[in-house]
Amino acid sequence: MLFSSRFGIDLGTANTVVCRPGRRIVLNEPSVMAVRVNGHSGPPVRVGHEARELVGRTPVGLTTVRPIRDGVITDLQSARSFIIAILHLALRYPWERLRPCAAVGVPAGATSLERRALIEAVEEAGVSRVELVPEPVAGAIGCGIDPLQPRAHMVVDVGGGTAEVSAFCFGGILATRSCRIAGDEMTLALHQYLRQEHQLMVGELTAEDVKIRLRDAAAEGQPLVVEGRDVLSSRPRLVTLDPKDVADALRPTVDGIIDALTGCLEDLPPQAVGDIMHEGVIAFGGGSLLAGFEQRLEEEFGFSVQHAERPLTCVAEGAALVISMPRVIAAYSAR
Repeated sequence: MLFSSRFGIDLGTANTVVCRPGRRIVLNEPSVMAVRVNGHSGPPVRVGHEARELVGRTPVGLTTVRPIRDGVITDLQSARSFIIAILHLALRYPWERLRPCAAVGVPAGATSLERRALIEAVEEAGVSRVELVPEPVAGAIGCGIDPLQPRAHMVVDVGGGTAEVSAFCFGGILATRSCRIAGDEMTLALHQYLRQEHQLMVGELTAEDVKIRLRDAAAEGQPLVVEGRDVLSSRPRLVTLDPKDVADALRPTVDGIIDALTGCLEDLPPQAVGDIMHEGVIAFGGGSLLAGFEQRLEEEFGFSVQHAERPLTCVAEGAALVISMPRVIAAYSAR
């Protein structure tokens, strides 16, 4: 059976990426949509970047919704509406929407019910054939790793809603650990730190921006300037932060992620450990870009850790490649 359009999708908690085979990114948008709150179902008013700009500033009658939580679908109707809108943006020509085929990344730790909900939502959005592939495997493929090799590989994927470490070899998962503490918890920790230590109230987007800017600020030795509302006076105020203090505030959250993931090492066969010591570990996902994250992983894992060349899009790129890899689909299908 021939399909007119083939693509890979990374439906992330923070961002959704759609990619064509050949690493051609056709869409990279925040996983947010703005909807009306009048009690009637209907298409979203805005999706992606336009919806994210409304977070924390929605007028009466509108609200912003994140249809993907912890890397999986929590509300089928919202997810369906979001996926329809996203595919409409990604597949701009009518012929592209004729019997499309998609490979979709899914957390390795997702339950069978969560996987079924994802398949249903994508199929109801108009995709004729849906293949699910574990996100760690898709990300590894996007980084140029062959998951069918008779050598063990390990990857760490830290997204907005989930963090996972997986080791795989010759078409099978050797060990995997996941936790639903990830980038969102880092943002929340920053929000609480600013309020408790600096008496500054900030919005979700501001806290997210501080987290993103922290890596460059720490590398350049520059302070972070944050604007918000004073807790006591309710007046606007600027605060200058030392990147080291911000990193220290995030350390308990990062430690929680790493503690949950290091158990994967205990499950590895001894021979696989040798492979990973030689190859190292690849980290990707937005949460892995936090300042000092690689060093903390190396301290705990004892392996060298490298960032993926394209840490924010490699899962979608790998999913797009999987469509033309029937042996990989047969080995790792997450249905």
